[in-house]
Amino acid sequence: MKLYIISKKSFYLLLILLISVFNANAQPAGKQPVFVLVHGAFHGGWCWQRVSKELRAKGALVYTPTLAGLAEHKNTLNDKIDLNTHIDDIVNFIIEEDLHNVILVGHSYAGAVIAGVADRIPERLSKLVFLDAMLMENGQSALDVSPDDIRAYFVKATNDYDKGLSIPFFTSDFFGVTNTADIKWVNDRLTNQPFKTFSQPLILKHAYGNHLPLVYIACTQPELRAIKPFADKTKSSNDWKYLELKTGHDAMITMPVELSNMLQSLN
Repeated sequence: MKLYIISKKSFYLLLILLISVFNANAQPAGKQPVFVLVHGAFHGGWCWQRVSKELRAKGALVYTPTLAGLAEHKNTLNDKIDLNTHIDDIVNFIIEEDLHNVILVGHSYAGAVIAGVADRIPERLSKLVFLDAMLMENGQSALDVSPDDIRAYFVKATNDYDKGLSIPFFTSDFFGVTNTADIKWVNDRLTNQPFKTFSQPLILKHAYGNHLPLVYIACTQPELRAIKPFADKTKSSNDWKYLELKTGHDAMITMPVELSNMLQSLN
């Protein structure tokens, strides 16, 4: 009987230990913040390497998924990929990874992507961060909110290049990258953008942001002409927390330490 009692106690101790290990490895919903960083047009998850390194060094959980048809997924480029595809990419990623309390960051074009994600799964998110991002309202596309000359360029370039399948990528100098080594590193990785991601309107069933806290980080030196109206809009709105980085559009490349510190401060 004594041996039985000892064995029973050992069993319960082992059970408690296993439960503790499981809980330590599982992400506690609603407690531990996690960053999901979504890249903009022509880029991929690779562009966040320096920022994710800084955030992880501070103990953060960081994910940098790549959207369909881009970067390491460029071999999957096809005429079915649109804005909804990219929204699905991030919704599915967050659900499959079982992430909660997500600080969802969208750069540039990905402003439309994270707005769409928030419309669908707000319960998984804690706030939305728009990094020098495009802001499309319900029913608007990226083309709709682009300056006339840039819109015309996108349409002509994609038709000339591959008959409407993709927009040829801009080189890194357009994104404010000036360091010689960085220019080569970025240019070697940029890929064409599926055209329908820019032509398909964003469809929202709820208020913009779906009642989540909204943060806008503007990159102001140099400031992209196509992005300035969105930065100005958020700067003058009480619905947004507005921040600035004195660097070019690709702040994750040109100012990763400052950007990671700014993101960390939003926890």
